[in-house]
Amino acid sequence: QVQLVESGGGLVQPGGSLRLSCAASGSIFGILVMGWYRQAPGKQRELVATITSGGTTTYADSVKGRFTISRDNAKNTVYLQMNSLKPEDTAVYYCNADTRSMHYWGKGALVIVSS
Repeated sequence: QVQLVESGGGLVQPGGSLRLSCAASGSIFGILVMGWYRQAPGKQRELVATITSGGTTTYADSVKGRFTISRDNAKNTVYLQMNSLKPEDTAVYYCNADTRSMHYWGKGALVIVSS
């Protein structure tokens, strides 16, 4: 089992920045990929960014150039640095961890971008 706990959400003005953190615990040695997904009101959950155990990253087109995913293996933590935030980035952001056979999710962190 893997436990994921997100932190760092909140209210920010358009153009501002936030950094989300996701701390992993439990059977972390089996994790192959970690990522961030988001779900806006009335919409389906969508991929934001992923990072493999080797450090390879992928991003949704909508966040390329604005968001950066990174990981600190010593702290078992993945980060999502979000810059130049837009109102359409408003959503609940979920941390995800994939092993060979399981998908794990955190409870989510709410990000609201509004003036």
